[in-house]
Amino acid sequence: MKNNGLKGNPVHKKWIDISVTIQQGMVHWPGDPAIGIKRVLSIEQGDDCNVSRLSIGSHTGTHMDAPLHFLRKGKGLDKMPVDAAIGPVRVIEISDRESIKANELKQHRIRAGERILFKTHNSRYWKSNRFRKDFIYIAHDAAEYLAKKKIRTVGIDYLSVGGFYHDGTETHQALLRAGIWVIEGLNLLKVEQGRYHLVCLPIKVLNADGAPARAVLYSSGWR
Repeated sequence: MKNNGLKGNPVHKKWIDISVTIQQGMVHWPGDPAIGIKRVLSIEQGDDCNVSRLSIGSHTGTHMDAPLHFLRKGKGLDKMPVDAAIGPVRVIEISDRESIKANELKQHRIRAGERILFKTHNSRYWKSNRFRKDFIYIAHDAAEYLAKKKIRTVGIDYLSVGGFYHDGTETHQALLRAGIWVIEGLNLLKVEQGRYHLVCLPIKVLNADGAPARAVLYSSGWR
């Protein structure tokens, strides 16, 4: 690849799908609706077309949380500005195997208005349909730190920004009260730390507490 006098490492231009595929039997949060997919019209059975019935929870697979998810008077996801999840984004790789803590985040010089996605060991868990209670989450102190930094959007590579045993409610409330839009259920296994362009659009459902989304990254240029 020709350098053209630019400094840095070359990155091939490409789209990277960071969504998990919704399918029957896939992992879901305990107590949330299981995923159901049934073909109700079938060309193979003599119908003119194929039509399926989808039965999924609002927090299935790759999805976004609305403030309404944890705040009584919070906005529904249909009120989300589309540019909250479209635009420049930074992927930060986390080394801690328990949780994302404020001390680790301070070295990354996070700035106001940024969109941040956290890549953790969680991305390896998508190979299994068994729910992992010990997934890496955003600790409450880190959520408060991100709130003070006034970032725009945060994403993580498992089904919740808050932990199963710790900081489940507290982390969600700290982020959502600060006006931070939340993306959960990402698969960042094949994504390197760095800067990208994010496109993530949830299904537009009136007064939704959450909704499945398709999330992709665009990698181009030098970084």
